[in-house]
Amino acid sequence: MPALALLGIAAGGVAWWQDAPEWARFAWAASIVVCLVPLTLRIAVGLWRGRAGVDLIALLAMAGALAVGEELAGAVVALMLAGGQELEAFAGRRARRELKALAERAPRIAHRIETAGVVDLPLHEVRPGDLLLVRSGEVLPVDGTVVGTSAVLDESALTGEAMAVERPAGDLARSGTVNAGAPFELLATATAEASTYAGILRLVENAEREKAPMTRLADRYAVAFLPFTLALAAAAYFYSGDPRRAIAVLVVATPCPLILAAPVAIVAGLSRAARAGVIVKGGEALETLARAEILLLDKTGTITLGEPRLVGIELAGGLGEDELLRLAGSLETASIHVLAPAIVRAARERGLRLSLPREVAETPGEGLRGLVDGHQVRVGKRDWALPKNAPLAAETAGHASSAPWVVVDGVAAGSLVLADVIRPEAKATLAALRAAGIKEIILLTGDRAEVAAAVGGAAGVDRVVAEASPAGKVQAIAEASLRGVTAMVGDGINDAPALAAAGVGVAMGARGASAASEAADLVIVADRLDLLAVARGIATRSFRIAKQSVVAGMALSAIGMAAAAAGWLPPVAGAIAQEAIDLAVILNALRALSD
Repeated sequence: MPALALLGIAAGGVAWWQDAPEWARFAWAASIVVCLVPLTLRIAVGLWRGRAGVDLIALLAMAGALAVGEELAGAVVALMLAGGQELEAFAGRRARRELKALAERAPRIAHRIETAGVVDLPLHEVRPGDLLLVRSGEVLPVDGTVVGTSAVLDESALTGEAMAVERPAGDLARSGTVNAGAPFELLATATAEASTYAGILRLVENAEREKAPMTRLADRYAVAFLPFTLALAAAAYFYSGDPRRAIAVLVVATPCPLILAAPVAIVAGLSRAARAGVIVKGGEALETLARAEILLLDKTGTITLGEPRLVGIELAGGLGEDELLRLAGSLETASIHVLAPAIVRAARERGLRLSLPREVAETPGEGLRGLVDGHQVRVGKRDWALPKNAPLAAETAGHASSAPWVVVDGVAAGSLVLADVIRPEAKATLAALRAAGIKEIILLTGDRAEVAAAVGGAAGVDRVVAEASPAGKVQAIAEASLRGVTAMVGDGINDAPALAAAGVGVAMGARGASAASEAADLVIVADRLDLLAVARGIATRSFRIAKQSVVAGMALSAIGMAAAAAGWLPPVAGAIAQEAIDLAVILNALRALSD
């Protein structure tokens, strides 16, 4: 369409140069008609559905230009409109680049290890329990556990972390990450459809389908702008008696800043958020996050890491901390208990050499025992691990009685104090959110009151609501909504109702339940709470730029309309001036793509 309009203007210019004004006017009129016909149909459909489109002024300008013999001005408006629509599409394509990049790198096949060798199969045929080969440089096709040897993974597409991460055997590896090391084997734990990457792609599709509300806000601006334009055009004609002044007003008033600037800025914000590791399901969610005043957070997995960590070792015998942890960590490498990974991780973080345990036996719900470097080691509940009348060199603190006890060669060596610790970035993130306009922060959790109070105090929240059921969380959000726009952050299945009830729901999606991600409006892909502050900043800036672009475009158009009404700006010059205004506001809106 822009090419046809430009061709008509160029052909008319050549004809005018060759002293053939009739042919020139015919070529310019043809340019108008090429754009006028589809525009009329589109506006008619909108009016039939009860919507006054923002292109109505452009329609009146082109039709009026034809009526009064200002074909060149009308052709310039046609070029401006068609070019603006093409520029909007280009800006949208650029702004969605990061969103589309996720879909474009999705794997299509997997390599299954079978008795006869490695067989390539379509991704949808992979089932949990399949043993897959992941070659160097390939994207992991499904979620699974690393088998045999460690894997070196580039997780930047999901987490934003630039450094490659080493995942030892037994660790979970998520689809969508890239094998940055040697080939390794992966035991599938989910189908492709149920894996991490497929879930992210579904969120991306939802984000691209959503219509940004600022487009509707632009429509509301245009509804007020249209009668003002018509009144000014009528006044210009009434006082001057020259219809060309009225046409010049309509030409300058063509509201491309309204229909282009707002959506471009919003889509740019969605793109920046995706690049930072936050999938936003639509412009409305981005706008609500920008306006949120009250933040409610779940505790486990949100304020805290959501998994046990070793926070202390209480000695009760002659062994030192490192030796006690080395023996316990070695034994726990053979355990399937939920606390085992925390103990093994703590030992490895201290650089301790873990040995292969032998003769391991595990009693579910109690503990496990085995032989480590010639020592009989037991790790588990105190009553189970300690033999009757076992000698104790010292009494340990009372709160350690619920921690795993370590007994070596029949003598109590001490206990391992495990806790779900606060995220290291939590306090700074909440402070940054306060600085960004959040007025109240509430910790909303189903955990015990004393635990919640301790976590809330350390994180610096304003209020703690503990022992809350899913229904209780929804009620707390309803009460908070009376005081302002709410944002809820959570990660568990029990958080899904609260996420749906809040003004904007934010899911910690790295390890969170799929139900939470589905109910949320935003999903933080990486396991980092600080990205919430990043998303808030992006949302605030995107909507500030969108409003700036709309208001500036309308103000510049109003100045041009006044000049046209006074006779200082003829129709052709007015059309060129409006084109310059369009380019200026769109370029301003694209600032939302930058940091």
